[in-house]
Amino acid sequence: MKPASSKLAVVGTGVIGAGWATHFLARGFDVTATDPAPGAEQRLRGLVDAGWPTVEALGLADGASRDRLSFTTDVAQAVRDATFIQESGPERLDVKHELIATIESAAKADVLIASSSSGLSASEIQAGARHPERIVLGHPFNPTHVIPLVEVGGGKLTSAENVAKAMAFYASTGKKPIRIHKEVKGHIANRLQVALWQEAISLVQRGVASVEDIDTAISHGPGLRWALLGPFINLHASGGPGGITHLLQHLGASQREWARDLGKYPETDDYIQQIAQGVDAELAGRDFPGMLRQRDELLVQLIAMKAVQAQIP
Repeated sequence: MKPASSKLAVVGTGVIGAGWATHFLARGFDVTATDPAPGAEQRLRGLVDAGWPTVEALGLADGASRDRLSFTTDVAQAVRDATFIQESGPERLDVKHELIATIESAAKADVLIASSSSGLSASEIQAGARHPERIVLGHPFNPTHVIPLVEVGGGKLTSAENVAKAMAFYASTGKKPIRIHKEVKGHIANRLQVALWQEAISLVQRGVASVEDIDTAISHGPGLRWALLGPFINLHASGGPGGITHLLQHLGASQREWARDLGKYPETDDYIQQIAQGVDAELAGRDFPGMLRQRDELLVQLIAMKAVQAQIP
């Protein structure tokens, strides 16, 4: 469901907002971006230029062009004619409320406002809005112009129709939207990541493994499978003819025991230096920007291959 006029507004042009702008431009939209920070336009255009080879490799839509990007520091001007608004401002509720108020002063009353917030809920963001029914969560994953996943959900005052519209819109741009049926802190994927980070930090702190070993364990182990099929389908595949039912019945007791032995997320920041030193040691002598370029190249290849494999969801 591509809006007829194809005019989108991106409010906030940090790493996430710039990723959204790059993605929308690559899908053939006109994008008006806005950010009050000094030098924001130059940084945005630099990030779009840097990401363009990647979206070219993924495949551009007809009419896709960086020339369809315009910039203004005036939020009201940016959203006035927009048919969809992606808000990616700072992760502060007072800032979000101020942005929503400014957006609503100029935007058409029926235009969806989607927030990229990674932690704040749609209910919190829509509090005090004139038209809270059109405010939804549209949380992407970095790099936004590459990773397909976007988490979509509504707040207490969001209409079910508008959540469905947001899901359909994101899907039409090539994203892989999933629906958050109940608001929880951190949404879905970040909670899954935090569960892994919690145990990864604990294993390093307990001296079980180094930071590099943990990264290797995931990137050369279960991470390879998770990139293709999710945790439940992988468990099902591990269960043989009996599938996930057999596996959970067979390993359930052991898994409960392992779960009781999992570490807790550190209550203080004392762990940060140890983890940071481990990352520095892992990256010593390596070209980190080059690693990220290679990561994106491999992501493009993986996404492309998954797209043509009908049996891979």
